[in-house]
Amino acid sequence: MPRHARGFDTQAAYAHLAKRDRKLGAWMKKVGTLGPDPRWRKSFDPVDALARAILYQQLSGKAAATIVGRVEAAIASDRFHCDTLARCDDAAIRACGVSGNKLLALRDLAARESRGEIPDLRRMSVMDNDAIVAALVPVRGIGRWTVEMMLMFRLGRADVLPVDDLGIRKGAQAVDKLDAMPTPKELAETGERWGPYRTYASLYLWRIADLATPSKTETKRSQD
Repeated sequence: MPRHARGFDTQAAYAHLAKRDRKLGAWMKKVGTLGPDPRWRKSFDPVDALARAILYQQLSGKAAATIVGRVEAAIASDRFHCDTLARCDDAAIRACGVSGNKLLALRDLAARESRGEIPDLRRMSVMDNDAIVAALVPVRGIGRWTVEMMLMFRLGRADVLPVDDLGIRKGAQAVDKLDAMPTPKELAETGERWGPYRTYASLYLWRIADLATPSKTETKRSQD
C-alpha cells in the first residue's frame, strides 16, 4: 500500500498554479512565495491534536490556552488521551472551564481511542484524505473542516480544498472578481484546475482574502 509523504514541493506547486491559473498567479506574485510549513516535519499525536481542537473551538486563542492549561494541570499530563482524561471525573474537567458539549466530545474521543477507532500517524500514512475524514468526523465535535486543517497543516497533504471555509471562498471571489462568494459546489468546480496542489492554492486564497478585505482580525485559519 503506497505511503503518503508529509509535505510537498512548494516551488513545484507555485509553478504549477501560476501556469494553470493566471489570475491566481498574479495574486500569488503580489503575496510572495509561501514556503513549506515546519509542522509538516514534526511528529504529533492525532488524538491529542483533536482534543486540543475541541477545546479551542469558538474561543479566542488566549482563553482556550488558559483552559487547556487548567485541564493539563488537572490530569497531570500535557498529552490528552483516554488514560490521562480518565484521571478526572466530569465535574473536575468542567471546573477547568470546559463546556458541557466539549466535555461530551472529549469523552467520545477518548472512548473511540480506547476502541482503536482513531488512526495514529503510521496508519494515516497509508490512508487517503477521504479515508482520514471518514475515520475522524464521527467523533463528536469534530467536523470536516477540523480534519481538513489537520490534513493541510499537520500531515502536509498537497491536495486539500476546504470548500466550506469562508476565507477561502472570499479569496476565490477576489481572484475571479465575482459579485458574490462562490458556493462550496462552485468553489469545488473551480478548484479542479488547481489540483494536485489545492492545499497550496488554499494557503494563497486565505492571504488574498486578507488583502482584499483588510480588517483588524485575519481570516480564520488553522491554529498552531
